[in-house]
Amino acid sequence: MKLIIGLGNPGKEHEGTRHNVGFVLVDKIISSFQLPTPKLDKKSNAEICKDKINEKRVILAKPQTFMNNSGTAVRALIDFYKLTPKDLIVIHDDKDIPIGEIKIQNNRGAAGHNGVESIFEHLGTHDFTRIRVGVAPAEKIIHDTADFVLGKFSKEEQKDLKAVVEKVMQEIQVMIK
Repeated sequence: MKLIIGLGNPGKEHEGTRHNVGFVLVDKIISSFQLPTPKLDKKSNAEICKDKINEKRVILAKPQTFMNNSGTAVRALIDFYKLTPKDLIVIHDDKDIPIGEIKIQNNRGAAGHNGVESIFEHLGTHDFTRIRVGVAPAEKIIHDTADFVLGKFSKEEQKDLKAVVEKVMQEIQVMIK
């Protein structure tokens, strides 16, 4: 079984922001594979969807704990479903990667991402798969990280994001075999 976590912040005011790209991609995976609508699991404080992709059991989750406390939901899900960090795939934004690009990594540092740091703290390891989704525009220097990641994608950036969806979908298909 694989646990796929999309990081983001709950609430209407955070929809469409760069920091919520993990939520967006989990929603796209769910719709592309025609999986059930996620339901709030109160024990983990995450919206979850359980089903199969490529005949393998998966749980897709969007923690409702806010980004900086994502680790509490991840730890609760791993414990409840008796999984290990090796079963975990985390999808999150990365301001150091140009929009339209992704990087797949395992056992690396958080590079200042508070949601990833929270997961490290709660799991006690860096040894899980991360899909880092670029949100940085090539032509801009980011002065205030919080304002930037909490900002919404421009129309042009939204077009670039569509290519990312396809890349992530291909990677998920490979990872779940």
